[in-house]
Amino acid sequence: MNIFDNYLEKIKKIVIELSKKNKLIIPSKLDGITAEVPPSKFNSDISTNVAMFLSKSNQKKPEDIANIIVQSIKEKDKFIDDINVIKPGFINIKFKPIFWTNFTKTIIENSKSFGVNEKEPKKNYLLEFVSANPTGPLHVGHCRGAILGDVISNILIFNKHKVVKEYYVNDYGNQIINFTKSIHARIKEILYKETFPVNDEDLYPGDYLINFAQNIINENKSIDFKNFDTISKQLTKLSINEALKLIKKNLIQLGVYHDNFVKESDLVNNDEVKKVVEYLEKNNFVYKGKIKAPEGEDKNKWVEREQLLFRSTDFGDDKDRAMQKSDGAWTYFAGDVAYHKNKLDRKFDYLINILGSDHAGYIKRISSSVDALSNTKGKLICKVSQLVKLIKNKKPFKMSKRKGDYITIEDLVSEVGKDATRFIMLNRSSDVELEFDFDNVIEKSKDNPLYYVQYCYARISSVFRHIKKDIKSDEVIKNYNFEYSKDEIDIIKKISEWPKCVEITCNKLEPHRIPVFLFELASLFHSYWNLGKDNPEKRFINNKNEISDDKLIFLKAVSNTIKTGMNVLGVTVPEKM
Repeated sequence: MNIFDNYLEKIKKIVIELSKKNKLIIPSKLDGITAEVPPSKFNSDISTNVAMFLSKSNQKKPEDIANIIVQSIKEKDKFIDDINVIKPGFINIKFKPIFWTNFTKTIIENSKSFGVNEKEPKKNYLLEFVSANPTGPLHVGHCRGAILGDVISNILIFNKHKVVKEYYVNDYGNQIINFTKSIHARIKEILYKETFPVNDEDLYPGDYLINFAQNIINENKSIDFKNFDTISKQLTKLSINEALKLIKKNLIQLGVYHDNFVKESDLVNNDEVKKVVEYLEKNNFVYKGKIKAPEGEDKNKWVEREQLLFRSTDFGDDKDRAMQKSDGAWTYFAGDVAYHKNKLDRKFDYLINILGSDHAGYIKRISSSVDALSNTKGKLICKVSQLVKLIKNKKPFKMSKRKGDYITIEDLVSEVGKDATRFIMLNRSSDVELEFDFDNVIEKSKDNPLYYVQYCYARISSVFRHIKKDIKSDEVIKNYNFEYSKDEIDIIKKISEWPKCVEITCNKLEPHRIPVFLFELASLFHSYWNLGKDNPEKRFINNKNEISDDKLIFLKAVSNTIKTGMNVLGVTVPEKM
């Protein structure tokens, strides 16, 4: 039950009726009318801008229009306790306590669907995220984007959309040749005692390659590994498989699972890059031309040469983009265009890409290619995952670099656990840098938002254990003939914002809104719990060692909402802490 959507529809019906009585003039569309949570300084439950929206069409002051609408609202709604007009023309509505009792009854009886926007058209999404080069373990730089993509998927699925989660494997090009040569050098080190060439800057230095090499040796006894040229193709395939096994293991440690792994090499081998270039040529989206020196490049050393260029500037990019290198090989961009053509051919309503901060400049060119390929603007949505700074003892924290020149996801999860990693990585908007403070993560206080939310659920669980009930079971009571106190209504009002949180999170693809909502709900609950220390009426268990129906349903409403939100985040809710 979304009380904001429900009241928005009521308000629209009222103004339509008033227009039929010639009391108001309304435009053909009423999409600009809103019903929102009012600022906390007002003692109200819902605020609407309807009077300001209709001011222009009626050529009247918003306050005059508001007074007309207020009278009709009062006549039609028996649950309204108070209604005020606030300058410059907002209408603020406050409900009677019985409204909140009825609301609680509705969400308890429909707990599985509470928060889902049933009216919204359901779409098909393809969400590509992580897509790190398959050359080693995932590091902290990949962690935030992996969790961001996973939770965006979760919230869309929760809201009944269809989602396919995909990982694009860049297993083609010079980096893969160097990666395979690095593993070959480690194999020779193991089998033939040849020293690994540590001064070769093209090779990957990480010790994890030793494990890759040993696994390949153990599982391929019949291969003669001496000559690289004779086994390069076979070894490349084996090396990529080893890297993907480790990457998938790292993702599982984060609780992240993909539906598909699409390989760039398959696109190249199936001539999909060639075909997409032919398509672009046919539609006059590519041409032969020269690119000027990029910003910051030494213009004296830059050699202008004729290349195959995509007309990216036709779609708002700052310059046209190369599709082919001087040696005739396809550029990374050309491969990416082919991959996005592959995505478009699978007929999704929307494509979502989660990109690292180092790829933010890539958005315009790939969006331009999708616009050209689909003839549709807005088909591709890109979200950027900004950097993460690890802090311990108020200083930058460096963990073991044994596996390479970076901090791995495996190290991070081993240090603080999956739940803390997921929750804290989502605690700020993805487009700003995040400080991951290890000291706060282990704090058992309000400074640790994960602990504070989990402790809320654990406290409620302790009440259910005390009365010998299972918190996971549905609660059914016969009569809801009770009213909640102001303290309880404040918490129920926060619960009522959950559907709006889901809606905004889905529309804006901003999952940080969920942990923020859960922390605010948990904070209200802990404050209420603490009132029971001095006020017996606020305690959940009475002096007869029983719980009243109103308290039981109240606890169930809070715990259901906390659990639903944490499930979307992929974080557990322990019953004991």
